[in-house]
Amino acid sequence: MRRWRLDGKVAFVTGASGGLGAYFAKILASTGASVIIGARRQDSLASVAAEITAIGGVCETVSLDVTRADSIATIAPLLERVDILVNNAGLVRDGGALDQSEGDWDTVIDTNLKGMFLMSQAVGRAMRERRTGGSIINIASILGLRQAGGVLPYAVSKSGAIQMTKTLALELARYNIRVNALAPGYLATELNDDFWRSDAGKAMIKRIPQRRLGQLDDLEGPLLLLASDLSAYMTGSVIEVDGGHLVSTL
Repeated sequence: MRRWRLDGKVAFVTGASGGLGAYFAKILASTGASVIIGARRQDSLASVAAEITAIGGVCETVSLDVTRADSIATIAPLLERVDILVNNAGLVRDGGALDQSEGDWDTVIDTNLKGMFLMSQAVGRAMRERRTGGSIINIASILGLRQAGGVLPYAVSKSGAIQMTKTLALELARYNIRVNALAPGYLATELNDDFWRSDAGKAMIKRIPQRRLGQLDDLEGPLLLLASDLSAYMTGSVIEVDGGHLVSTL
C-alpha cells in the first residue's frame, strides 16, 4: 500500500518563497509530485527550487500575485496540469482592532481570502475541464475557529477560509474535486523564536495540552493525507494540528 505516493501528480503551492509554503513544496516533491511554486519574491523561489532539485525533485517557479486575477491568468497553461493545489499564501498584521488601518484589513483579506478564492476558482475550472478530479488544500488556522486578540483581519480571513473550504467541497464534489483544510496551531519558527522564549510565550505554551509548540514535521502526515488518495472519501474536512489547543479548558 503506497497510496500516499504522488508519482505522476503535479502540485502547485502558493506563497512558497519561504516558511510553510517552501516546506510543503519540499514534502510534496519528496513523495514524487512535480511541484510548481508561486510567489512574488522570485529570488527566494529560486532558492527553494534549488533545494528541491538537490534532493532529486522536479520544480518550476512562477511569478504570482494571488490577489490579482490577471496575474493568475498569465499562468493558465500551467494550471491545466495541476492535480493538487495548496493555497498557502497568507500574511498577518498585528494590532488591536481599533488600531488596524483600512490598508491592513485590505492587505490581509485580499491575500488570505481573495487569493484563496481566485486560485481555487482557476484551478477548479481547469480540473473540471480535464475531468480527472483533484485535491485543493486550504491552509487555515486554529484562529479561524477560536478567538485571540490583536489579529482581527487574520482571524476573520482564516474563518472565511474554513467556510470557503466547506462550500467549495459541496459544489465541487460532483467533479471529483476534493477540498479540505489544514488548521495549524502555534508553530515554532525562526521568526517567532524570541517570543516563545519570553515569559508571555512560555505561559502560552503551558496552555497547550501537549505542552509544546508544533514543528513543521507535524504537518507532514496531514498534508500527505489530504494530497494523496488516502483521503479519497474526505472533502469539506478541517484537520486541526494544534497539540490539543482547541480542546483546552476555558
